Amino acid sequence: MNNLCEKFHFKQYNSSMYYTAANGLAETFNKTLCNLLKKVMDKSKRDWHLRIGEALWAYRITFRTPTQATPYTLVYSVETVLPLECQIPSLIITIQEGFSEKDNVRLRLEKLEALDEKRLETQQRIECYQARLSKAFNKHVRSRSFQIGELVLVVRRSIILTHDRQKKFIPK
Repeated sequence: MNNLCEKFHFKQYNSSMYYTAANGLAETFNKTLCNLLKKVMDKSKRDWHLRIGEALWAYRITFRTPTQATPYTLVYSVETVLPLECQIPSLIITIQEGFSEKDNVRLRLEKLEALDEKRLETQQRIECYQARLSKAFNKHVRSRSFQIGELVLVVRRSIILTHDRQKKFIPK
């Protein structure tokens, strides 16, 4: 492997296989991306690499319930303008064409000043959404208390063990 890396000038990085927070996000996104690809692909299913750009664009401009916005809007602080809207003028394009360059600059600065406020509102929406999800999940959780000396069943899964081998067999 090292010889191949040297021959083709690859830089090799080591990473851990299991990182709970990132793996969950990656798996969720991959599932969403696969579903989008299924919707835009032809019957042959061999042209997925040609259609992935369309699927990613659809993902970026799709309205999200937790944030009440699209990912594109959160990053660039403007609404998306589809190529079709340039050919068939929409309300957004018509309004912007009526402005002078000075008015466009002023409007852009106003939007930039409001960006921090919009991101703060979005963060608050996400927190409210997560609180609602947590409340719905916790309805079915029973709280239990244990006394010192009580025996409890502890299930140890090898993938969840701490990375420090010295603490592997320490009782909880």
